Amino acid sequence: MTSESLAASPSDSRVEPLSDSRVEPPAASPVESPARPRQAVYEQTVDGFGTVRVVPVDPAGDVDLIHDWVAEERARFWGMRDVGRERVLEIYEFLDSLTTHHAYLIHRDDKPVALFQTYEPEHDPVGECYDVQPGDFGIHLMVGPPGGAPEPGFTGTLLSVFLTFVLSVPGRQRIVAEPDARNDKAIARLVRQGFVRGPQIDLPEKRAQLVFLSREVFEGRG
Repeated sequence: MTSESLAASPSDSRVEPLSDSRVEPPAASPVESPARPRQAVYEQTVDGFGTVRVVPVDPAGDVDLIHDWVAEERARFWGMRDVGRERVLEIYEFLDSLTTHHAYLIHRDDKPVALFQTYEPEHDPVGECYDVQPGDFGIHLMVGPPGGAPEPGFTGTLLSVFLTFVLSVPGRQRIVAEPDARNDKAIARLVRQGFVRGPQIDLPEKRAQLVFLSREVFEGRG
């Protein structure tokens, strides 16, 4: 699966994703399953912004939303524009079966506004391209289509909440992302968030720019 992140946010018109999630399921017929009850794994109220909830993706229940998002031109770096609904379902059912990769919808006041994915680099193709350190943890982000007028700080707030969630696990010491090396807007967004550039790497579907955010830097910005 390919997925490029940091698509667009209601805060700006840059519709470029941030990162890439290359976990391809084996070819198989998708299996429909009943939607699971929605229970947030993390929730944070941000003054002046609202309540942000991190909710695991339910492949069957969220397939239409995700397919609509990834099919847009603005999500071209996510790498799934030409993927049909059934293939989207199959991909996210496969992700849902893994213990090393996870997908979440981010809700703002109960409205889904972003798709986040996480992975353990040592169990992902990216881990074959750099020296994985203990405590490294990978992320991908795609902000959903704007729902209204541009809102300054929107993407940064969502990313900050999600990073807080990710780093709430003590053993995670460094966040890794690998946007397409051509995706200048996504890279700049991550750098503004405190990430530092690493080397560029060649993945099967793209040349990627590694960026890293240490726990110390993130907590120091708080």
